[in-house]
Amino acid sequence: MYRVLVPVDDDVERALAQADYVAGLPDAAESVEAVLLFVFTGDTSDLPEDVQQFKSATRVQSVRRARERLEEAGVSVQVRDDSGDTTEDILEDAEEFDADAIVLGGRKRSPAGKAIFGSVTQSVILNTDRPVVVTGGGGD
Repeated sequence: MYRVLVPVDDDVERALAQADYVAGLPDAAESVEAVLLFVFTGDTSDLPEDVQQFKSATRVQSVRRARERLEEAGVSVQVRDDSGDTTEDILEDAEEFDADAIVLGGRKRSPAGKAIFGSVTQSVILNTDRPVVVTGGGGD
């Protein structure tokens, strides 16, 4: 089984591009297992307990759409969510899941924008020894 970690953000087009890439892998329906990961950022620990129950990746549209696309292609899919530092969570989940590859959704950003705001994609690429695929998607 070929395992891929697919960290998605809230951009539906990027998530669909990532799902399309995974679905297009050779013999995907029979030999690929995908984990969709959504990382909640920001401090939500002060939310009331009854609201915390709704903080789930399955409620995020980009995750739902990517999952549907993969399931339509016959790819085995599971959804996970995490909270905290996006890069660290991606790297930890890739290790825990023993991912054969990480499929990220890239976006256009200027070199200055990367320097000022950081780049999750760049950080993941520089801090893993696993293969990383960066798909396009979205109009940004």
